[in-house]
Amino acid sequence: MKKIKTGLRGLTLSAVATALLAALPAWAADPFTVRDIRVEGLQRVEPGTVFASLPFRIGDLYNDEKGSTAIRSLFGLGLFTDVRLQINGDVLVVIVEERPTVADVSFSGIKEFDADVLKKSLRDVGLTEGRPFDKALADRAEQELKRQYINRSMYAAQVVTTVTPIERNRVNLNFSVVEGDVAKIREIHIVGNQAFSESTLRNLFDLDTGGWLSWYTKSDRYSRAKLNADLESLRSYYLTRGYLEFRIDSTQVAITPEKEAMSVTINITEGKRYVVSSVALEGEYLGKEEEFKTLVAMRAGEAYNAEDVTRTVKAFTDYFGAFGYAFAQVEATPEIDRVNNRVAFVLRAQPARRVYVRRINVEGNNRTRDEVIRREFRQLESAWYDSDRIRLSRDRVDRLGFFTEVGIDTEQVPGSPDQVDLTVSVVEKPTGNLSIGAGYSQADKLSFIGSIKQENVFGSGNYLGLDLNTSEFNRQFVLSTTNPYFTADGISRSFDLYYKTTRPYDAQGGDYEISTPGVGVRFGVPFTETDTVFFGVGAERVTVNEGAELPEAYRDQGGTYLPATIGWARDGRDSALVPSTGRLQRFNTEMGLGGDRRYVKLSYQFQQYVPLTKQYTLAFNTELGVGKGLGGKPYPVLRNFYGGGLGSVRGFEQGTLGPTSAVIGSTTGETVNIGGAKNFVLNAEFIAPFPGAGNDRTLRWFGFFDLGNVYGEDQKVTFSDMRASVGVGVSWISPIGPLRFAYSNPVRKFSGDRIQRFQFQIGTSF
Repeated sequence: MKKIKTGLRGLTLSAVATALLAALPAWAADPFTVRDIRVEGLQRVEPGTVFASLPFRIGDLYNDEKGSTAIRSLFGLGLFTDVRLQINGDVLVVIVEERPTVADVSFSGIKEFDADVLKKSLRDVGLTEGRPFDKALADRAEQELKRQYINRSMYAAQVVTTVTPIERNRVNLNFSVVEGDVAKIREIHIVGNQAFSESTLRNLFDLDTGGWLSWYTKSDRYSRAKLNADLESLRSYYLTRGYLEFRIDSTQVAITPEKEAMSVTINITEGKRYVVSSVALEGEYLGKEEEFKTLVAMRAGEAYNAEDVTRTVKAFTDYFGAFGYAFAQVEATPEIDRVNNRVAFVLRAQPARRVYVRRINVEGNNRTRDEVIRREFRQLESAWYDSDRIRLSRDRVDRLGFFTEVGIDTEQVPGSPDQVDLTVSVVEKPTGNLSIGAGYSQADKLSFIGSIKQENVFGSGNYLGLDLNTSEFNRQFVLSTTNPYFTADGISRSFDLYYKTTRPYDAQGGDYEISTPGVGVRFGVPFTETDTVFFGVGAERVTVNEGAELPEAYRDQGGTYLPATIGWARDGRDSALVPSTGRLQRFNTEMGLGGDRRYVKLSYQFQQYVPLTKQYTLAFNTELGVGKGLGGKPYPVLRNFYGGGLGSVRGFEQGTLGPTSAVIGSTTGETVNIGGAKNFVLNAEFIAPFPGAGNDRTLRWFGFFDLGNVYGEDQKVTFSDMRASVGVGVSWISPIGPLRFAYSNPVRKFSGDRIQRFQFQIGTSF
C-alpha cells in the first residue's frame, strides 16, 4: 500500500492547494488504471457525495494531477476535516474524517431576546442543527449575536461559545451571554445652528436623552437607522424654511469605555436664508404654459422651500403623463444670487414622445385571480398612457386590502419607441381571519367576541364573514357576504343575516329583552372614483319580551320593520387609527316604508383633522341626527339616538342624555333614559404626544371640549338645553389593542343628570 496524500488536517482550501503543488515531486506516483475505488471514514455523508466529487471513475487513468483535484474538490464540500488518498495496487482508497455536525444550539444568560429569534439569526449565517460545524462558523455566530445586541444598544454584551463533543461525531453548542446594560444616549448636541435653538431642533428627533417613559418608547437607545431618519428630519426642516445651502458636515457618536452611555454630536452649516425671486418656464409645454403655471408651488417673495420644488416637478411630470408623455423630463434649476440672498428658478421641460400602453401584465398574484386586479384598472390596454389613471388604478388595487405591496413598473417595448408595457407587481397577504377576543367597557361591561372572516374567498375578491358578540347589553350573531363586482360596472351587493338581542343601558336589574332577527341586502353604486352611494332594504321582526322594569315607551314597539337605507361615505383621513390630517364624511338615511312602522331617520357625521405641526393636531367631530314618524304615526323608540359617554358628550353616563320613560309597575316613580329622535354632538380635541413618549403617535394625550344632547321628536333643539364638558384623556394603540381613557368635568349640567367623570374603553384580543 502506498500513501500518496496526507498531512492536510486543518488547512484552508487555498493552503491545501499550495501544499499539494509544493509536494508533488516527493509524492509522485506512477499513473495507473483504477480497478476499484473504496471510501473509508464515512458516518453520515452518503458515498455518492464523495464519488460525485472525484474527477475519475473506475477504468480511468489515475495520475497525481487528478489526485490533487480530487482532494481540493472534497475539501470544497465543507464536510471533512481531513482527506487522504492511498494506493493499494490498482485500488484507490479515499480516507476521510467528517466534520462533526451540530446536534443542538442553546443559550444561557439571555433576557433581551427570545431563543427562537436568536436561532433564526444564526440560521441565516449557516449555523443550525444538522449542519456541519467548524470554528469559523462559530466565530461568525458569535459576531451575529453581538450584532443583534448592538441593534438593541447593548454594546457591552459578551458572548462565549462552548463546544461539547457527543457521540456519533456530533457537538452541542452553547452560547453563554453576559448582556450588560443598555447603552443609553446621555447627550445630543447640534453644533453650528444660529437661526433655530438647539432645543427646537432636538424636538424634531425621535432619538432623545430619555424621560420617564423611555422604558416604553426606547427613544434613548441609539440606532443608526433612527439617527439617519432624524438627520433627514433636520435637513427637511431647514430646506423648507429657506436654507437652500444647508448641509450636515459630520456626525460623531462616542461611547464611554464602560459602553453604557453615548453622546451624539451633529455639526451643521446653515448657510443663508434665500427668498424666491422668480420662476420661469423654458422648453416645450405642449402649448399649455398657462395650465402648467397653475401647478407651480413656488411663489416669488416667499422663502425657498424644497418641498415646493419637489411638488412642482412632480406635478409637471404627472401633467405631462396625463397627455401620454410617459418619459417627460422636468428639471428645476436654481440661479442663486448670494449677494442679495435670492434664488430664481428655471423649470426646463422636455416632453419627449407620446406613448400608449400596449399590454398590462400582472405578477405575484398566486391566489388572487387576474380579473380581481384588472377590473380595478382605469388605464386600458391600447389606450394612450395616462399617469392619472395609472396612479388611480394603483390606489384602487391597494385599497382592496389583499396585498402588502402594490407597484406598477413602466417598461418600453423594444423596437417600439411609442409603446410601453405596464407590469403590476403585488405581494399577497393572508386575507382570512379567525379571531377570538374579549373586551370591557363601562357601557357593555365584559364581552366576548368571535369572528371568522375571509376577504378574498377563493381568490374571487368576495367577502364572507361571521361575527359573534356576547356583551351584557348587546348580543349579536351576524353572517355577511359581499360581492364587490356584482355587475361589470362595479356595483356591489351584500347580504346580511343576523339575530340581535338588546337590553338598553339604563336597565336597573330588569329582565326584559328586545330580540331582532333580520335579513338585509345592500348595493353600492360608484358615482365617481371617490364617492359610492349605498342602497339597501331589509326585514326585521322585533319582539319585546316584557319583564320586570320595562320602560313604558317600549311596550308597543314590537312588530315588523321593513327598513330601506341610502348612504354615502368619503374617507380622506391619512390613518383610520391615528389620523392627523384629512376629512371623513358619512351620511345615511333609513326609511321604514312598509311593515308596522312608518318613519325616516337621517344621520350625518363630519370629522376634520388639522395638523398644527408634526406633533400637534386639532380634531373636530360633528354628528347630526333626526328621526320623524310618517303617516301620522310616532317615530319608533327602538330607532332612537343615544347620547352621553365616550363617542358623545363625555362626563355623562353612557346613553343617559335625552328623554326618559316611566317604568311600568314602579311604585317609586322610577324613570329610565330611552334616547331621542334628534341628536346633536360637537367634539373638539387638541391632540399631542404623551409627555416622555417623543413623537410616538400610538400613545397620545388630548384635551377636549364636548357639547350636545338628545331630544324627543316633538322637542326643539336649543342651545340652552345642551350639556357640555371639558377634560383630558389618553389614547394608546397598545400591543393588546386600542385603549382610551378620559377624565371629564361637566361645565354645563342640569338637575338629574348622571355624572361619570372617569370613563374608559378597553379592547383586546387573544
